[in-house]
Amino acid sequence: MSAPRTPSTPPASPRTQTSPLSPRKRGRGSGALSLYAVFFLNGLVLASWAPRIPQVKEQLQLSDGQLGLALLGVALGSVPAMPTAGALVNRFGSRAVARTAVLVYAAAIALPGLARSLPELLVSLAVLGAAVGALDVAMNAHAVDLERSSGRTRISSFHALFSAGALAGALLGTLAAAGGVTPRAQFAVTAVVALLAAGVAAAALRPSTHQHQRKHQHQYENEPAYENEPARENEPGQPEPALTRPSRFTPRLLLLSALGLCVLLIEGVVTDWGSVYLADSLHADPGPAGAGYVAFALAMTVGRLYGDRAANRFGPVRVVRTGALLTAAGSVVTLATGRPVVAVVFFALIGLGVAASFPLVVSAASRLHTGSPGTAVATVSTTGYFAFLAGPPLVGFLAEHSSVRAALLILPVLAVATALLAPLLRAEGRATTTHRPAPQTASRR
Repeated sequence: MSAPRTPSTPPASPRTQTSPLSPRKRGRGSGALSLYAVFFLNGLVLASWAPRIPQVKEQLQLSDGQLGLALLGVALGSVPAMPTAGALVNRFGSRAVARTAVLVYAAAIALPGLARSLPELLVSLAVLGAAVGALDVAMNAHAVDLERSSGRTRISSFHALFSAGALAGALLGTLAAAGGVTPRAQFAVTAVVALLAAGVAAAALRPSTHQHQRKHQHQYENEPAYENEPARENEPGQPEPALTRPSRFTPRLLLLSALGLCVLLIEGVVTDWGSVYLADSLHADPGPAGAGYVAFALAMTVGRLYGDRAANRFGPVRVVRTGALLTAAGSVVTLATGRPVVAVVFFALIGLGVAASFPLVVSAASRLHTGSPGTAVATVSTTGYFAFLAGPPLVGFLAEHSSVRAALLILPVLAVATALLAPLLRAEGRATTTHRPAPQTASRR
């Protein structure tokens, strides 16, 4: 008969057998594959729309200014959705928000194909924008949590999957346009396939580290203490539970938001106006016109696959500054040439230059001690994605009073601004590359 257990011999509780709070263990087995799938779907769905913009414009007989107004719908939907999603992430966790948003987003791509007038297109794009805005905040919150818990830089790898999805979507849209498939049919098929894939990926997402912490501590908060039992509050190298409190809009956070604005404004302008520039200004056919965005997305995918490695070796400041100079050079040549083939090649250079910038901005912002984990990334994301989505309408209004080529001169200007703001990443970038887990009250994406 075994002797009765005394308080001097602690029980083999789940707390002592396995530690779900261990950063390294949570980093490996925390549903990273399903999150990669969510990033991929995010890129695919929106990118499948971009190559079809010239056809939608033609079918609805829109001017450049009217197209710019329609594209504003995405921003009108996403901008209020992003801070709302940040608050919901703080309240319910990034997994719950990402699960809902990815399903709505997958279905919403069918709506632009059903539009028969400018108001209908505006409303459909607003719904799509609200869904993608909420998904952007939630998936980046989950990605930063995984990055912190794994103890190594990996944010660019998630964005590489977004770019890979964008490449797949761009190829889908380009091939559909070249094959004579109507935008309505393409968007309907995309919605069905994306919904099925989103359902699988959403079901496989696992709770974030902070959700695990709260659940785990609640489960054992009434367990009796035993002699020699390790302290439960904070084990060495483990982050403390996030505190939900209002964010302080520090000057550094606002300047990092401005840097993100410049980077995503470049991405948004090329995404929505690259094909239009090739079709209208350089008189390319629908298939070749879509090739510009395909080249851009392919280069961004490659750049993000190696972005973490480059940041660890050279530092984020040098990576972002060098990329900005490549973007400036690529945009100047693209706008100076009259040959579609040359423009496509230099669209790729723009994509390579801008590829790693926004992930590094988000990673730096997530490590600012400004408040709750959900709020810091929501601030940078809202500012950046506002530029991504509101920038193309601005280009449309400029093109209405000049030309598409003249309006796109904003690209080299933004690239130079990005190079000038790159030193903002220095302090947070070093923390990112060193990546030693330490007690913290807030950080993320």
